[in-house]
Amino acid sequence: MSTASIRIVTRTSRLAMWQAEHIRSRLMAHHPTLDISIIGIKTKGDLWLQTPLQKIGGKGLFVKELEEALLANEADIAVHSLKDLPSSFPESLGLAAICERENPLDAWICPQGYTLATLPSGSIVGTSSLRRTVQLRYFRPDLEYRPLRGNVDTRLRKCFDGEWDAIVLAAAGLKRLDLFAHVTEVFSAEQVLPAVGQGALAIETRLDDERTRAWLSVLDDKNTRACVNAERAMNAALGGNCQVPVAGFAVIKNGQLHLTGRVGHPNQHALLEAAASGDIEQAVTVGHHVADNLIEQGAKKLIADILNHDS
Repeated sequence: MSTASIRIVTRTSRLAMWQAEHIRSRLMAHHPTLDISIIGIKTKGDLWLQTPLQKIGGKGLFVKELEEALLANEADIAVHSLKDLPSSFPESLGLAAICERENPLDAWICPQGYTLATLPSGSIVGTSSLRRTVQLRYFRPDLEYRPLRGNVDTRLRKCFDGEWDAIVLAAAGLKRLDLFAHVTEVFSAEQVLPAVGQGALAIETRLDDERTRAWLSVLDDKNTRACVNAERAMNAALGGNCQVPVAGFAVIKNGQLHLTGRVGHPNQHALLEAAASGDIEQAVTVGHHVADNLIEQGAKKLIADILNHDS
């Protein structure tokens, strides 16, 4: 009788490999007889480092080749940072597990020790995210914001070499790579609302692979899934993608799900915000309520103007 196996496909960056090894370790803890291998792939998003992501197709470039490996039955599961996933999946693929969330907030790194509030006017801030740029610029329009690409280690090295005065990265990735000591401050959600799904790991599979989905079910976190479902429902209703600065973050307090969403514009002093609450089981409805509120405030017009400007 052959040993049951799972093939994990992942990007080859240090963070992506850490995430795949983490999922492998957690699966082995629950299913010690499984034979679990890891397949590394360099995606277009990893190779095209000279151009801002929103100009070359967005974070979906980190996902497409992994999904192709699943569809070709060259792998059984793909491990993603959930914030990298587009709002929809190929017809035969879906998420078998959304793991408990790590710190979902954004972190500020400044080698000279300045905070966002104290960084001298005209300083250069590096970030890969239009969402971050719009929110930071709303509060500090006197700073210069420049695109930041490459893996976490590359970004840190360039910052400490003086290419930028400060950079912004996801706190979760820094914690996972044991690099949190470099952080100058962690933004609150009120300062910089996180990306949809930020801090959570998602495991994608073929929908008809019932055996693998059953093995993965032990890793699914109900509360994280509910929060992420609300965030992604809001994002989908707005038509959000990497080209559009949409932020969304849900938390559960006293048995109720609370979602806040924001939409901004990179060239206008505009930052719309809406919030809604509801039962955990109504996560998607809560997401739609927030999206509707933002649309009433003019979010669709902002988004259309951004997309028309980029096209």
